[in-house]
Amino acid sequence: MKQSYPQAPQGALVAPYHQIPDFKDLIPSVVAALTSFTILYCRLSKDDKLKEKDDDSNSIANQKMLLAKFAQDHQLPNPVFFVDDGVSGTTFDRPDFLKAIELVEAKRVKNFVVKDMSRFGRGHIRVGIYTKILFPENNVRFVAIYDDEDSDTGGNEMTPFKNIMNEWYARDTSKKIRAVFRAKGMAGQALCFTPPYGYLKDQQTKQWLLDEIAAPVVSRIFALSLDGIGPSRIARH
Repeated sequence: MKQSYPQAPQGALVAPYHQIPDFKDLIPSVVAALTSFTILYCRLSKDDKLKEKDDDSNSIANQKMLLAKFAQDHQLPNPVFFVDDGVSGTTFDRPDFLKAIELVEAKRVKNFVVKDMSRFGRGHIRVGIYTKILFPENNVRFVAIYDDEDSDTGGNEMTPFKNIMNEWYARDTSKKIRAVFRAKGMAGQALCFTPPYGYLKDQQTKQWLLDEIAAPVVSRIFALSLDGIGPSRIARH
């Protein structure tokens, strides 16, 4: 990727989707030279990836295209993609998100753009702290395109309710997933793709089979554990 990314003090520097760099691809000297970032933030959770088979509207590629078009249409300066792929919106400890927030706190961000509020995060209190306190304090324009949220125009009065629903959705999905795993476990079905030590997977039926070679070792481990011997001592046996 081309590493030159000059600033445009007299006008915005915009580029087609495939020419806008990811933050991780920028060399340190380029990052240090930029003072007015437009953060184009993309996020996709593991659950979202599973849904892509039927609907790819949330894919990273589609988010990038949407955000790039918005940056072009509004002539936003120095757009850079920040991408957290395979990370849940219920956590805010995401690598690229944290890097973006560091730049915000350093007053080096002009705009922060996401596809919608759910891409930003699924915790209405934390989302509110960032969008209603941190961003205004640092003169950052926040835009959630599909939710019609733009801090420059006063925002959307429905956004707080959408944030609550986004958080509820994540919690509801988590409960349903745990219920499915609990039911499978009670039915004796496998809960992971790779069988643990002591079992083998039948390549035709995909059922777990007892590993006759490892079985005596597993039995010995179990017996030692029942005798009150800890994992470290068992490992030395």
